[in-house]
Amino acid sequence: MSEEMFCYQCQETAGCKGCTVAGVCGKKPETARLQDLLVYVTKGISAVATRLRKEGKDVPAFINHIVSVNLFTTITNANFDNDAIKARIKMTLDEKEKLLSELSDKSSLPEAATWTGDESTYLVKAAVIGVLATKDEDIRSLRELITYGLKGLAAYTKHANALLAEDPEVDAFIEKALADTLDDSLSVDDLVKLTLETGKYGVQGMADLDKANTTAYGNPEITKVDIGVRKNPGILVSGHDLKDLEMLLEQTKGTGVDVYTHSEMLPAFLSPNVTKVLVDNFGIAGITNVDDDLKILIG
Repeated sequence: MSEEMFCYQCQETAGCKGCTVAGVCGKKPETARLQDLLVYVTKGISAVATRLRKEGKDVPAFINHIVSVNLFTTITNANFDNDAIKARIKMTLDEKEKLLSELSDKSSLPEAATWTGDESTYLVKAAVIGVLATKDEDIRSLRELITYGLKGLAAYTKHANALLAEDPEVDAFIEKALADTLDDSLSVDDLVKLTLETGKYGVQGMADLDKANTTAYGNPEITKVDIGVRKNPGILVSGHDLKDLEMLLEQTKGTGVDVYTHSEMLPAFLSPNVTKVLVDNFGIAGITNVDDDLKILIG
């Protein structure tokens, strides 16, 4: 490839085609390549896990968690920390080797399942396994569509896991689908079917997360909040993880530090067990701690 990088996973890509010099979002080429390699080794461990299941052997839940967090790590703007990405690549390769040792039949595994390397080889390998490594445009597009769908599903799964909710069926599908994107025998029609199946499991993943959230925090209720800021020191929260928000609110309770939410955390205001009665808003909604209680101030 002549490009420094190739990333087209968001709607803001350069020329609506792909970022090839640096990301519009600020992503640097090295980060993009490391993210490509993290996806690649995640597909590799998924292929091994899928083969283990075919042999009737159990795959530990923490392996499923590695897969979902790895995919979540590569979502645009989620993590531009190269050292953290390298650490996840190493951990994935280490755990994959342990799983390989449990396989009775290692034949016909994809190259991603058997490749191993150290940090000195990461960028070299990344240069030949990225998005453009798939030459056929139709196959490439479908593989990437599936992969991006799985990244979204992994985000739901990761947030549900934080609330101690597990869905082994969804985890097994994510790993099988990732492995299938490495299978050169699959046709366009096969990949179209897998794309639709990914959508089906995406709905199941959303249902799992909805159940986890409502079980932990109650059913959503309509809540009125003001837009505004206070004079106290503040923390601005983005993202969607209600468990993270709950822990932050507990940690800042009674400190005089206000916690404001970005619009992505708007659903927190609908969850009675997280917010109780609420606060002022930054952008769309804001949360603070008042007198050691979580309260919503209705304007």
